[in-house]
Amino acid sequence: MAAFTIILWILLNLSHTLAEEEIQYIHGMENQISVLPDSSCKCQKELTKWDKLFVMLEDSQMKQNILQYTTDEVCKVELQSIHSEIRHFVANFAETYMSAIINANLHITTQMDKKLAYTLEEISETKVEIESEQKNILQQLLLVSQDLSSRLKKLEMAWQTTVDMKDQRLSLDIKKIVPENLETTLNSLATQLQQSKAELTRCQKWSDKHILPSGCDMALVFPMRSKKIYASVHPDDMTLSSFTACIWVKATDLLEKTIVFSYGTKRNPYQIQLYFNQSSIVLSVHSDTSKTVADGVAALGQWTYLCATWSAEDGNATLWVNGKLAAASSGMAVGYNIPNGGLLQLGQESNGCCTGGGFDRKLAFSGKLTGFNMWDRVISKHEIQYLTSGEDSCSIRGNVVAWSVTEILPHGGAEFIYN
Repeated sequence: MAAFTIILWILLNLSHTLAEEEIQYIHGMENQISVLPDSSCKCQKELTKWDKLFVMLEDSQMKQNILQYTTDEVCKVELQSIHSEIRHFVANFAETYMSAIINANLHITTQMDKKLAYTLEEISETKVEIESEQKNILQQLLLVSQDLSSRLKKLEMAWQTTVDMKDQRLSLDIKKIVPENLETTLNSLATQLQQSKAELTRCQKWSDKHILPSGCDMALVFPMRSKKIYASVHPDDMTLSSFTACIWVKATDLLEKTIVFSYGTKRNPYQIQLYFNQSSIVLSVHSDTSKTVADGVAALGQWTYLCATWSAEDGNATLWVNGKLAAASSGMAVGYNIPNGGLLQLGQESNGCCTGGGFDRKLAFSGKLTGFNMWDRVISKHEIQYLTSGEDSCSIRGNVVAWSVTEILPHGGAEFIYN
């Protein structure tokens, strides 16, 4: 700004100087023209008034060029100085800004690490507390069961003594010896027996509600039969030429067709179905008429382990119930490949077109499901038996559907419970 002020001042002074010189020059020339003697024409050619004006203009143009050059040089130096100062300022500011960013990132990272460590510690403590509480509950149940068993034995012995006394038809003298409060004692024992029976019933109901198959820590609950209650399964790929599907089932009600799980596409909603038909279990592949049936093996209110296998190579299909072969057939959908792109659902028949639409309430499942796994091969008899009897039946997972790994979304009133 100071340089610009200096330049303006120089230009202003130069303009005043030029104006004064031009006026003096013109007046001088006029004076010279007026006083020149006639004899001067003999020495040199006399300059006209216009020649003198042109000479003056040339001198003025030269001075203007000199002034412009000087101004350009001053501006150039000042611009270079300003450019250097700006670069210096940007360099310092960038360094300060980057340092601030690095410090902020370091601070945020440190805080996040502390928060993560604190959260993990809380989760670990909560897990320990839950495990401790579960152990305490199981110990209490064990103590209650032992106490009830002891009390039942005492009651049984008391009743047996009473029966023996009646059978022996004691004489009148012996009857007199018997305490008069025997009837009161028997009534008290009967009351205790009824209380023990009620307590055992409550324990059994609690166990049925909370205890899951060995090795399983969560289950899907379908509280009622409804066309809105189901669970959708989302595997990566369902292209299959053979498969094994295993699942723990505890049904509360069975009708003519109660779906355990189904897989269908838009063209064919009956790609795979495993369902109950009253007390029978049915596996169908490719169509509702291509199926294998195991009769009279379903049980209500009890955990049952079902496995179904099928191979397109020879069409062999099997159904296993609690580790035992319940049904087998051959020639079912030979050479057929199950395509990808359909819908896999638990507790409801897949309509193949869209999730949650066009369901039938009569086909819905009610009860509990857990440990649903599927493989893209036919697993062996020994593997099925190990899954049934092993303590980690839910932790051995399939490569198509893996329980507690593959995404399973409950809908309607279906929900997960945890042991």
